[in-house]
Amino acid sequence: MTTEAIRPPVLRAIVLAAGAGARFGGGKLLAPWRQGLLIEAALDAAFAAPVRSVILVTGADEGVMPVALEHALSEGEAGRLTIVEARDHAEGMAASLRAGVAALPADTDGVFVFLGDMPLIPDPVPPALARALAGGAAAAVPVFEGRRGHPVLLGRSLFGDLLGLTGDQGARAVLASLGDRVAAVPAESAGVLYDVDTPEALDAPPRT
Repeated sequence: MTTEAIRPPVLRAIVLAAGAGARFGGGKLLAPWRQGLLIEAALDAAFAAPVRSVILVTGADEGVMPVALEHALSEGEAGRLTIVEARDHAEGMAASLRAGVAALPADTDGVFVFLGDMPLIPDPVPPALARALAGGAAAAVPVFEGRRGHPVLLGRSLFGDLLGLTGDQGARAVLASLGDRVAAVPAESAGVLYDVDTPEALDAPPRT
């Protein structure tokens, strides 16, 4: 009697970086963050997740693409990075999500959705989300002090719903329809909630 090997799930990440950053005054993702730039920190979080590859979705800021490519090269991650443009990014976050999901290879079992303005995702969070998905959840989200954060991890069964999103709505609309099929994974750091919407936010990161 032989036992067929079970293929481990193939996970990938999407980093949404197509917005104009209007509340920031423009140029948000290229703003200085610690020893680098905001978008570089977001990419580092995605590369650190248990993923086979990372898809960066660009749009409003043409400067993001060359910076991302140079950073990936410097970190030895160029082979894991794909960059796609959401040409209809002005529609809102749904357009960015659609572009990212449409670029996923056919063997993808689950996708993390990272935001380009969230630089403090704790390293233990994505593996914990992956374990929840492997345990049978349709999706998994980190929760800190009762609040849902990012990244979210969505299983293959939800890709069609993501492709059907319109307007300025993200994965939250899909998660809301799942009820108890969403695994809430406790996070020990407010980094899962911290996003940079204004220049002032750069100076007030949470303790992690």
